[in-house]
Amino acid sequence: MSERIEQRICIKFCQKLGHSSSETITMIRKVYGDESMSNTQIKEWFNRFKSGRTSVESDPSSGRPSSTKTPENVERIRTVINENRRLTVREIGNDLGIPKTIVSEILSKDLGMSRVGPPSR
Repeated sequence: MSERIEQRICIKFCQKLGHSSSETITMIRKVYGDESMSNTQIKEWFNRFKSGRTSVESDPSSGRPSSTKTPENVERIRTVINENRRLTVREIGNDLGIPKTIVSEILSKDLGMSRVGPPSR
């Protein structure tokens, strides 16, 4: 069991017993010492439990996935490049909603493409 979850269980227990948040902070600090959560985090979780929260698990995070380099995105980029080879990395990223760093990585590593300069005259 994660030590953070263990501490949240203790915070929930103290709140249900009727202890105040400051008493809970003192108890958590006494038990966990330097490994204890910050005062702000303890107060936050204390108030969540006081408001009726029952789960000690963290809420799922929102936002962009940790990695957008998927086989589907590689194929999407391959299709876009085959249609128009003159697109920039930035244009591809904006069109597909993929960070340009990932687009660049897919182009060079997965599709074996390198940067080509302007045509010589």
